[in-house]
Amino acid sequence: MSDDPQPLSDALDAVRAEFGFPAGDALATLDARWSDVVGEDVAAHADLLAVRDGVATIAVDSPPWATQLRYLEPVLVERANALAGRETVRAIVVHVRPEPGAKRGRNRTNS
Repeated sequence: MSDDPQPLSDALDAVRAEFGFPAGDALATLDARWSDVVGEDVAAHADLLAVRDGVATIAVDSPPWATQLRYLEPVLVERANALAGRETVRAIVVHVRPEPGAKRGRNRTNS
């Protein structure tokens, strides 16, 4: 390893790679062009949260949208990689956001 200074962008790319994150420009591209990946209708209900170790984590606002995204996974992976210019995404994981005001845990009744 050389003690010569290196560009900050190279150092950040090395750290991203070490932790399994894509290059910053790939993630920024996917985020900026999210509606091109999932489509306008879906983009209104789904947000890209992260990409790590080739897995894109997506949050949706209801179970039907989660089902739709899981069904479209091969298409979404292909579109994401076409936009990012590399094999950035291998798979997706979809989470449904809790509804505002929803209680966590089991509902308990007093008897």
